[in-house]
Parts: sequence; C-alpha cells; structure tokens
Amino acid sequence: MNVLPREKQAAVISGLIEGSSIRSVERVTGVHRDTIMRLLRRVGANCERIMDREMRGVRVRRVEADELWTFCRKKERRLSDQERALPDFGDQYVFIALDPESKLVPAFAVGKRDVSTAVRFMADLATKVGTQARIQISTDAFAPYREAVERAFGSAADYAMVVKTFAAENPGPGRYAPPKVAEVVSTVVSGDPDEAWISTSHVERWNWSMRTQCRRFTRLAAGFSRNLDNLKAATALAVTAYNFVKVHRSLRMTPAMAAGVTDHLWAVAELLAPAPSSHHQSMG
Repeated sequence: MNVLPREKQAAVISGLIEGSSIRSVERVTGVHRDTIMRLLRRVGANCERIMDREMRGVRVRRVEADELWTFCRKKERRLSDQERALPDFGDQYVFIALDPESKLVPAFAVGKRDVSTAVRFMADLATKVGTQARIQISTDAFAPYREAVERAFGSAADYAMVVKTFAAENPGPGRYAPPKVAEVVSTVVSGDPDEAWISTSHVERWNWSMRTQCRRFTRLAAGFSRNLDNLKAATALAVTAYNFVKVHRSLRMTPAMAAGVTDHLWAVAELLAPAPSSHHQSMG
C-alpha cells in the first residue's frame, strides 16, 4: 500500500483544522477525498488518545458546559420512522466543557442530546479534572445535567444552571437568526457557587468559533457529516488542535499551555497517527 508522506498528511490535516471542506483540501493538496477521509478517521482516533493521555489532573476552578447542534445524514424532521430509531441519523450534539480562564476544553462528547450522553460527558470531565479539588460548574437548563453532575462529582462541585427566556417574535419570511434573549436567570442546583462566575457566555462564544473553524458545523452548507464516526473524528481533531496547536489570540499561547497541560506549542505533525498496517475500506 502507498503511504501518504507525513508532510502531505500534515498539509491535509492543516487544511481541515482551518475549516476547509474535504473537497477543498482535495483540490489544494491533490490528495483524493477517500484518502483524506481515511486519514481523518485515523488522526481523529489519535486525537482522542491524546486527549485521554494529556488531560489528566487538569487544574481548573470553574467550567462552563454547553451543547453544539449539528446533524448526520439528514436533519431530524426529514427522517423516516425507521431512521429516527437509529443513533447515527438526524440531530447530533457536541457537549463541550470549557475553562473560561485558560480557554481549555478538557472534555467533550458527541451524541444525542439525552441523559446517556450527558452522563458520559460529565463522567469524562470528572476523569480529566478530578474530584479532589472543588470546582464550579455552569450549564444551560438542559435537565439531564442535574443527574449527570451529581453522578460524576457528587458533593465535589458547586453547580448552577443558566436559564434563558426568549422573547416571542415573528421572525418573518426567510429570516435566519436566533431569537432575542428576554431574561437570564441563574439557578443554584447544588453547593455554593459564586454568583459572579455563573455563566455560559464563554462556551457559547466557543461554539461560534467551532462553527467557523470546522466545516461540518457550518450552517446552511453542504459540509455536514454523512457518517457519525467521521463526525466524531472531525470533532476530536478540531478540539485537540484548538487545545494544543492554535495560539489563542487573547492568551498569546495555546489553551493547553495556559492551563499547564503542556510546555510547548504543538506542531500539526504531532497529531498524526502511525500509518495503518493493513488496507482500510473507504468510508464516505
């Protein structure tokens, strides 16, 4: 099997983490899209291993959590009854945990917006930041977070929800814009959270960055995922590159450096996985 040179692999991955589509990267690099997809899957799996290895005992005082919507194959309203029962069709969400001080994303999860994904997400966050030192957690009003935070952190976290009320308005024909927020109310769920720290503003801003820097999350475009494993790989790549490779403008270093997770700026080549030992089938 012909193995793509590592310099070319780095060029492909650099294009993907800068928000280019698969076909755009194909045109720029001359690498076939099937090869790009195989590389994305392999590097995405390696990025998950990097996150699991490097994000241990991360010291944070507070975490903001939110969910970023996308879809796989079809939007939810277009699914048949049979497709609606399948986990890799329709609406998908990326659960994101952000430290608003270092801007680090220590944990994320991809799945349906349900109890099982919320529980898995918070359990992963607990393994990354630990439960020895007390932290403050802020989330939106998604009800399953209550159980997820309790199961993952018990009494080791001060937890509050940010409840937003949206104004009723007629958006008009063809308008595409989020509704206006009429009221924001902070609700203490457990512990004694500092009211000044109860917020999801930073992680919501991070979601906007994700939409501009990962093609699969661009709204009203054809870059959406047709395969859930590819979506998971692209998300792992985007989050890991954000943490280790991209210099944050306000920090003048990467979030991983700001959080003390690493002592150097990573090159894209450090995200690459070893070449596979056998041929893999192309996945669309």
